[in-house]
Amino acid sequence: MVGLLLLALATAILIAAPQVQGAPGVSIGIAQVVATALSVMALGNGLVQFLSWWRKRGAPASAPTSADIGTAKDILSGLVTQQWRDETVLRSLCDPEPMPLPWRSTARRELSDHPEIIAKGTVAFPGLDVHIQDMARNFRALRSRRLVILGAPGTGKTTLAVQLVLELLRTRSPEEPVPVLLSAGRWDDRVHPRLQDWVATSLAMDYPALRAEALGPDIPETLVARGEVLPVIDGLDELPDRVRADTLAALNRSMCETDQLILTCRTAQFAESIQEIGDVLTAAAVIEPQPMSPVAAADYLQACLPPVPHPVWPRVLEALRAGTAPALSQVTSTSLGLWLVRATYIAPRVDPTPLLELGRGSAAELHDHLYDRLIPALVTARPPADGPAQPFRPQHAWTPEQVGNWLTYLSRQLTRRAEDPRDMAWWHLARYAPSRPVRVWAAIAIGIVVALVFTLLTHEPLAGATIGLLAALAVVILIGSWFTESPGHADFQLRGRLLDLFRVLRDGLIVGALGALIGFLMANPMGVGLEGARNIALLSGIGFVMVLSLIRWVERPTPAATARSPRSTWQADRNLTAIRIVSGLVVGLMAGAIGLQARLPMSVAIVGGLLLGLLFGLMLGSHHAWLAYKLTVPRLATKGRLPLRAMDFLDDAHRLGLLRTEGPYYQFRHIELQQHLARERAVSPGGGA
Repeated sequence: MVGLLLLALATAILIAAPQVQGAPGVSIGIAQVVATALSVMALGNGLVQFLSWWRKRGAPASAPTSADIGTAKDILSGLVTQQWRDETVLRSLCDPEPMPLPWRSTARRELSDHPEIIAKGTVAFPGLDVHIQDMARNFRALRSRRLVILGAPGTGKTTLAVQLVLELLRTRSPEEPVPVLLSAGRWDDRVHPRLQDWVATSLAMDYPALRAEALGPDIPETLVARGEVLPVIDGLDELPDRVRADTLAALNRSMCETDQLILTCRTAQFAESIQEIGDVLTAAAVIEPQPMSPVAAADYLQACLPPVPHPVWPRVLEALRAGTAPALSQVTSTSLGLWLVRATYIAPRVDPTPLLELGRGSAAELHDHLYDRLIPALVTARPPADGPAQPFRPQHAWTPEQVGNWLTYLSRQLTRRAEDPRDMAWWHLARYAPSRPVRVWAAIAIGIVVALVFTLLTHEPLAGATIGLLAALAVVILIGSWFTESPGHADFQLRGRLLDLFRVLRDGLIVGALGALIGFLMANPMGVGLEGARNIALLSGIGFVMVLSLIRWVERPTPAATARSPRSTWQADRNLTAIRIVSGLVVGLMAGAIGLQARLPMSVAIVGGLLLGLLFGLMLGSHHAWLAYKLTVPRLATKGRLPLRAMDFLDDAHRLGLLRTEGPYYQFRHIELQQHLARERAVSPGGGA
């Protein structure tokens, strides 16, 4: 693709040159210089890539040291801790205290392995009311440290997994593995048949700090292969039936005696998969939640109330304790139901009388009522922050109707993606609309701009139209892959990469020397002269370094930046785009300076050079997710499906507590909320699905 772009630009320059007013010989000479330099860069690009492949063909790979592994574990531990501490605060998991949901070992013998294989003596987790510190201690006492957390929807499986991750991190000794929470929906066992391969790929994708050159090569793979990572796989039940059973079988195939694991799944789906494969998860303890008693639920809600609550609250709590509101008792027997009541009636300080009325009906109706109230309640209870940004308050004003309609659209898009029904990435928005119309309109716009500029410069409409058409065709061809690319980031770190930087400069010298040789051979036959040969050498060498080699050295193929958040990946890819554009403009200015030296009109030299440099900067590189996002979101906004400031909205939905983040991805905080929106809510007339 790079070669196509370079050759297209060279052709455009040769076409336009004879039309430029001024001295014809001068125009043709500078056109030959620039076109030849572009051709040399294309030739040099292929030559350097071939030499790089040849050098690496037989080079032995170095292994990371013990110090590298220890440093990598500390970095990973810090990143995971920061990520889930923020989520814990956002979800109010410990405010004012953890929800009093009891857990114990399952009584269904067909779901777990032989007790003597799981733990020494009695099976762990025998108690009904286990504190998180005791839970972590019991987990460490297991022979293989494998645990399956089962439960019905909304019973707090993910909450317990998050709390376990944080407690294991807080009390981790240097020799213990680092727990990392991963979504089961992201594992495709056809691509990664082994658990270790998938975990290593996820680490490299979600925690790119592990790929720093200073840590040595292949650190994510090494950490996983040596058992230094504890996978905490959340949401096995979200996989299709056949895939879920295959995943359980793959877990048993993948794990050796010392491999550790924590897994969450709904009880019914786990039982079905166990029956289908005819085996349990080897050496894993299996625990289930016990329903929270109405008294415990009432005590928890009372602790969340302000000192002087609404006068109806005592009646609600009394009905809950006395069992005269059976639907309310059933809803608040799970952590999800408790959170819904708290979010919809306690946080916004509203009259809880509907809880008494609906609490005497059916639990399904009460659940739907709470979900319908959730978005308006959260938007009302958390108004935009005044002044500096606050982590748990939105930064922009959205109406409840807007938030509901936009989240409904996203929930329906996720539902249609059977291969990945939970992870929502900002670069996926470019896949929610057909890319062909966007590409065509972008190509038309760029082609018109290029045609107008060159027509004004050359006063030749035919030349301008020809160059505009070539530019439009190049855009249509080259940006097709943008809409499926993952984001990247620029890495200017010199430590451990100086040798690579010297190779970049060396390759530039090689290409410059190649340009000088070709220019010298062209000096007499083509009439470019020795000065033209020198210009070819300079433009070829510097242009190659600035817009090809240096970009390859800076650009890192990863969908997450070190700060591990969706916003950071968006900013990182945007910054990478800006760096490419600046590099292209530098080369464009250099080409313009050569044109001025050759006595071309200033407008032709400078404007033409900058325009070509801008095209270079936009088209080169292999990460254009931010550009694809910018091309797609306006189209979605005009149809009412998302706001024009889509990233701001997603960030605010996270601050409101409607979405959560997992690495560079957004997810609905509860899968039940996502399903409720996709099933129940109607999209506004302007925002069809």
